[in-house]
Amino acid sequence: VQLQASGGGLVQAGGSLRLSCAASGINFRSTSMAWFRQAPGLEREFVAAIKWTRSEYYTDSVKGRFTISRDNAKNTAYLQMNSLKPEDTAVYYCAASTTIITSEMTKQRGYEYWGQGTLVTVSS
Repeated sequence: VQLQASGGGLVQAGGSLRLSCAASGINFRSTSMAWFRQAPGLEREFVAAIKWTRSEYYTDSVKGRFTISRDNAKNTAYLQMNSLKPEDTAVYYCAASTTIITSEMTKQRGYEYWGQGTLVTVSS
């Protein structure tokens, strides 16, 4: 299984970015996907997740600004990030699971596959 994250970059506060996570070697239609992020000096934290049923989950700080989605035909999950703030600066990681249960959707331990990170920098 491989997860390839892309789309990070430098953006001004208030701007937008769309992250992509392309999956291979996995039955994507039955895979739940998530995004986590890790800011400098801080622990990795949950951002958003989308179950294989298309149920969506968000951490409070990104609700109304970020949208997670998936395209099963392209084996790709996306994270649309709008109204970006400097505090959104972090390395963003995508994660996948074929076995996760609903109560674990926001937990790192629920995901067995991880991609490399993509850096998002939001300048003030």
